[in-house]
Amino acid sequence: MAIDLVSREAWGARAPRGSYSTLTSTKGVKVHYTGGRVEPAIVDDHAKCVAMVKSIQNFHMDGNGWLDIGYSMVACPHRKVFVGRGPKHLPAANGPGLNSGHYAVLGLVGDSGLVQPPDAMLHGILDAIEYLREKGGAGAAIKGHRDGYSTDCPGDTLYAWVKKGAPRPGGGTGPADPPPAEHPQWPGRLLSYPPVMRGDDVRTWQVQMDKRGWTIDVDGAYGPGSRDVCREFQQEQHLDVDGVVGEITWDAAFEAPAP
Repeated sequence: MAIDLVSREAWGARAPRGSYSTLTSTKGVKVHYTGGRVEPAIVDDHAKCVAMVKSIQNFHMDGNGWLDIGYSMVACPHRKVFVGRGPKHLPAANGPGLNSGHYAVLGLVGDSGLVQPPDAMLHGILDAIEYLREKGGAGAAIKGHRDGYSTDCPGDTLYAWVKKGAPRPGGGTGPADPPPAEHPQWPGRLLSYPPVMRGDDVRTWQVQMDKRGWTIDVDGAYGPGSRDVCREFQQEQHLDVDGVVGEITWDAAFEAPAP
């Protein structure tokens, strides 16, 4: 089944207060719930789902002071997927310092009222994940909001489903892992600065770091900016932090899982 998208125009979204920060890729997606009461009546009335998404946006913008609704996408009990901030835009719902790592997908269940996600909602969450992989460079990870952040979200029921691997209801499987990135062979020279080094091998490494979510100029020139990204990446991967792309750092860029 193709994704049943509810555009921002269709659900009556307010315009964001400013410009989104851009994401080119993420480690994956984090699943959320509302954290409050969700009236079970939304299961029988899609208009109530629309009203709920609008109220969440109002709370995020007027209560939290955010520029827009904090979620990338929202799935309702009718297997419809609302566009929140959408792909390639930084979400705000994962917690300080955690938003660039994962997109944020909300399922419209809460901690009272509707607490058990209907099968159609689980399908909708998975449809949203596949969409974010296709359109936003989302990686393979499917996590709960509580993974890495102190919260009850996405609730015990939804989190148990995530921990099982987020299977499709009815015995199907969740989204297939995205194909692994091509791993070109290390070119055999150390990329370092100073002086500025230029070449296709530099560009290949920069492209891969950009895909992993690092902010880097893909210009084929290994200068101070590339060196700084290299150092931060080496620290993240627990490698020797020397700012030099040798064989170990090169291989880690294409093979190492995101933390």
